[in-house]
Amino acid sequence: MMKKLFVLTLSIFLCTLNSNAAIMQGGVSENSSIKYNRVIDKTTQTPIQGAKIRIPQTGYTTYSDNNGKFAMPSYTPPNSILSVQKDKYKPFSLTINEKNMNKSLSIGIEKSNRFDITVDTEIYHIGDNNYSMASANAGEFRSRAVGPVYRKTFFLPAGGNSQKYLVIGSIIGIDTALARGMGQNSIITSYASPPKVYFNGQKIAEIKINGDNQRINIPPYLIRPNQNNEIKIAAGINLQQTAYVDFDDIEFMNLNIE
Repeated sequence: MMKKLFVLTLSIFLCTLNSNAAIMQGGVSENSSIKYNRVIDKTTQTPIQGAKIRIPQTGYTTYSDNNGKFAMPSYTPPNSILSVQKDKYKPFSLTINEKNMNKSLSIGIEKSNRFDITVDTEIYHIGDNNYSMASANAGEFRSRAVGPVYRKTFFLPAGGNSQKYLVIGSIIGIDTALARGMGQNSIITSYASPPKVYFNGQKIAEIKINGDNQRINIPPYLIRPNQNNEIKIAAGINLQQTAYVDFDDIEFMNLNIE
């Protein structure tokens, strides 16, 4: 497996077949004058009580208090994913990196509407478990890979905007040439093909860089209203390994349709 070492950033873009990337929901601000972390409503700026905050790679779970405040562990490994969930709000993810890990965070989350669909809020590792401890995120991969492909079937009711998007809360471990060019890893001699995203059997995106809250356009003709629909995410492969298929291990969390 190729050696990986990269720094994730909060503000990134997504290269897809059908859309450009954007930060689409929630938001994070950093303020050295704030001596605590907090969760707030992005629109009203009011504190949110009882939001569930998780860092699944470390097993850490806590809840925001009546002032929206929450505590972080004294140490969180770099490139861990932090997830925020609250009833009636869109799930939100944030990659902990060297830019924010020692700062207090104010996390703004966005209310969902009745046409938003939370597809999955768990963290998934896809690939082949064939990576060295020197590989990128090896220290953060806590679970065994479910295989090189993730699939999820969900019911999608009719209504809402005709244009819908798949939002991936956070994704780490991608070693494409573009990720290398952006300084997200220090690989010199090898790189991987991008993970591919499929909707009802048709490819709609290739995820070429790591990051948070990546938004993918779903072509309207692929959507089956009032029926089950399927999302599939397939791991990339090491393009310099020809002796066998070497999947690029990645992890992602929080899938949402809006």
